[in-house]
Amino acid sequence: MARAHPPAEYAALDLLATLVAVVDGQGCIRFANHALEDAIGLSRRNLLGVDLADWLMQPQLWRNALDGAQAHEYAVVRYDTQLRRLLREPLPVHLVLAATESREQRVVEMLPLEQQARQEREERLLEQAQANKELIRNLAHEIKNPLGGIRGAAQLLQLELGDRADLAEYTDVIVHEADRLQALVDRLLAPHRRAPQWGEVNIHEVCERVRAILLAEFPRGLEVVRDYDTSIPEFRGDRELLIQAVLNLAHNAAQALRERIEAGDARITLRTRVQRQVTFGKRRVRLALELHVIDNGPGVPEDIRDRIFYPLVSGRDGGTGLGLTLAQTFVQQHQGLIECDSRPGHTDFTILIPLS
Repeated sequence: MARAHPPAEYAALDLLATLVAVVDGQGCIRFANHALEDAIGLSRRNLLGVDLADWLMQPQLWRNALDGAQAHEYAVVRYDTQLRRLLREPLPVHLVLAATESREQRVVEMLPLEQQARQEREERLLEQAQANKELIRNLAHEIKNPLGGIRGAAQLLQLELGDRADLAEYTDVIVHEADRLQALVDRLLAPHRRAPQWGEVNIHEVCERVRAILLAEFPRGLEVVRDYDTSIPEFRGDRELLIQAVLNLAHNAAQALRERIEAGDARITLRTRVQRQVTFGKRRVRLALELHVIDNGPGVPEDIRDRIFYPLVSGRDGGTGLGLTLAQTFVQQHQGLIECDSRPGHTDFTILIPLS
């Protein structure tokens, strides 16, 4: 498709992955960005002067929205509709029309509903992480003080018992379990105690370190595949925190692959890519690192799929439920997030971190 050069004042809109149109007061298209051209299947030369209503499945809804914006009845109008496309099925979109000072021009933003759902999911993940942080701090405060008292009392009781070995084993259990709970609380608090040590990070050095650790622990039956985009630049980050985050994901995958490791056909893939025009909550970045940890295991149990990043939630017998929580925390300290797509035979944990 031939690309027409946009007017200077609209040039920045071509950099957006969101579908954007500039319309006049009657709803006729004065500009369409590259994303909208691609979605509809027509160049902007052919779209100029066309009524946007012709490309919407519910034109009357659009008319009502435009009339309301023209009359300054609404600051912002949002609604779901469908965008017509050449030779393809209509595209479900979330349309946003914002009122401006000018009655001669309106900017229309259309987010494919899949993208809208992703933004909402990312916002929920960020809110969940903040709630987890508060929960952990409160939990630690409530546990640490009485835990110290219990342990101290058990030790004093040990001294009073003297040679009563038959009773001393009970105080030993109390001390041991108190220490185990203290270690659990310390692990929960660890990400919030240590400030990140920022430096230049090569993500493939991180992946190679994780790969070496995995193969040392599982020397037979597990293949760790490299699928790297070597053009990815170095970025500012904490190398050790990122190693721990990726290792937690990879180790979880290896634990889920126990049966396939015994059968000799277990596989974990470390894949790196660059993604452009990525949103993190309500923030858009030009470039982002996309690191996948993919395994061919049984998948995340459906009953915990929406809760896997909560602390103490585990789908494995004997698991602490901290690995994914800590990994998400470490990645969020880099302004990024972790997403999960899982089905039997294919689980993909994706780390997204801004590069610019």
